[in-house]
Amino acid sequence: MLVRLVSVVVVALLLAPLPASARALHIVAFGDSLTSGWLVPREKAYPAQLQAALRKKGYDVTVKNAGVAGDTAAHALKRFDLAIDPGTDIAIVEFGLNDRHAGASMAQVRKRLTEIVRALRARRIQVLLVGAGGLNFADIAKANDAAYAEWKLPPHKYRARDGAHFNAEGYAILVERMLPQVEALLARAARQ
Repeated sequence: MLVRLVSVVVVALLLAPLPASARALHIVAFGDSLTSGWLVPREKAYPAQLQAALRKKGYDVTVKNAGVAGDTAAHALKRFDLAIDPGTDIAIVEFGLNDRHAGASMAQVRKRLTEIVRALRARRIQVLLVGAGGLNFADIAKANDAAYAEWKLPPHKYRARDGAHFNAEGYAILVERMLPQVEALLARAARQ
């Protein structure tokens, strides 16, 4: 009798639909040269390091590097649909510095980032908004139910040869710091 009961339970478990958390999750790293990994091999840029760190922790996840060197939030709005694939669960958004270098006001940068974050949230995509180079967008994240991270590292040691972009070691530190936030977003995405 016990063997039959165990057999029925095993068959029921095998036929039961998998929970949402069992599906592969998709993250898009959407940004400029800090995202693309300017001056480091692609496998050392943060998207590749984040994917490796998450997989090491047992997550079935793919991290797409949709970073474009020189990109601005204004250009990102134009390539939004190409960068953000259907089925994206999380987007890590990092823009702003190139907008400022191109002469955009902070009000313009903030408006563009708000538009990007709102478009992502409208698609039910979890968002981690990143501020870099002293730019702070925490209020945009908070107003749009997004997570927020600032990329701050001391100069020199964690920088690529140009002194502005991160090297592989710098990206590893940023990934380690972002990991708890990304894991929290993965949990939220899996429940959707």
